Amino acid sequence: MKIKKIKKAIIAVAGSGTRFLPATKSMPKEMLPIVDKPIIQLVVEELVEAGIEDIIFVTRWDKKPLEDHFDRSIALEDDLKKNGKDELAKKIASIADMANFVHVRQKGPYGNGTPVLSAASLVDDEPFIFCFGDDLVKSKVSFTKQMIEDYEKTGNLMMGVQEVAESEVVRYGIVKLKEGTDQMVDIVEKPSVEDAPSRLAVFGRYILNQDIINILRETSLGKGNELWITDAIKKYIQNGGVFLAKELKDGQWLTTGDPLNHLKAIFAYALDREDIGKELVNYLRHMMPSDK
Repeated sequence: MKIKKIKKAIIAVAGSGTRFLPATKSMPKEMLPIVDKPIIQLVVEELVEAGIEDIIFVTRWDKKPLEDHFDRSIALEDDLKKNGKDELAKKIASIADMANFVHVRQKGPYGNGTPVLSAASLVDDEPFIFCFGDDLVKSKVSFTKQMIEDYEKTGNLMMGVQEVAESEVVRYGIVKLKEGTDQMVDIVEKPSVEDAPSRLAVFGRYILNQDIINILRETSLGKGNELWITDAIKKYIQNGGVFLAKELKDGQWLTTGDPLNHLKAIFAYALDREDIGKELVNYLRHMMPSDK
């Protein structure tokens, strides 16, 4: 059977961002900056590098600034050109041209499976990328591109995983692998340390297809009375489907869902910048208390 090309991505961006209040009172959390780019733009750039052409944002009523960011801003571009900033004007204009952007309002219960169902009619009977709008993957080669290249060899669905500290397994979905392989046999959502089958945590990068959508439609609400994508994946595996765990190597998963981790992500990107990295290092050294 010919393996279909992956050209579409669904990005879940309907979260409320309460951990960032009051900063997110009128600004989507995905628009918070990582130095000089919003979080969501870095996610989109990763997808575009992987060859994704159509990006579907699953949003809610207060995400208009995010929608506007991926639209043209003719007035701003004209002002930049009038001030002799032609290169910056081109840079701003190019944001809207990165992909075809579609915006869909989320409907349904709480849970990370709901965005997939909200956009299901736009990815009918084809494989697609599903990701979270506040999860960054910092790597030299787009992690999504790495996933797609693996998918094109096997046709198997997969998700991104990274090893976390034992104390952190209670925060994530944790996978159990078939011994000696990257094939998943189980996934446990936010287990206790004692019940965790491994330390491999799932993060917001998936390759899914119509089979997962069909299972999600029949999946009951799970932990916390939410609709979990992990529950659908478990059923897919139980029904005989092969689902792989793609471990992140030579890169770093950076969750930005709370102030501390957002700051860590800012530093990770800033320190790599040729224009500000060295000066930032010197500043941080100056700020650190000297040993006594």
